[in-house]
Amino acid sequence: MRLTNTIYKPIVTEKTYAQAARGFYSFKVPMDVTKESVAKEVEKMYGVKVVSVKSSVMPGKNRRIPGTRRYSGRSKWKKIIVKLKDGQTIDIMPKE
Repeated sequence: MRLTNTIYKPIVTEKTYAQAARGFYSFKVPMDVTKESVAKEVEKMYGVKVVSVKSSVMPGKNRRIPGTRRYSGRSKWKKIIVKLKDGQTIDIMPKE
């Protein structure tokens, strides 16, 4: 699922639900996007005001190929955490 070229998808875990109660929302994004472009896209998509943006590069994980001694790995990816203005929320529940 890809929402836009700037934002792939929201990250929905127990930890991100706890952060959402405080106004922080996490998104998986391409490696080459900037904080400013993500902030503009979130404001446009959800109609909210972004106060701050934090980014981090998540390392890929190694996986062993079954039946061999070789390893393969997942690619690294970028996570963006946006802080919204007080009182604003985003509905991040996945559509089923």
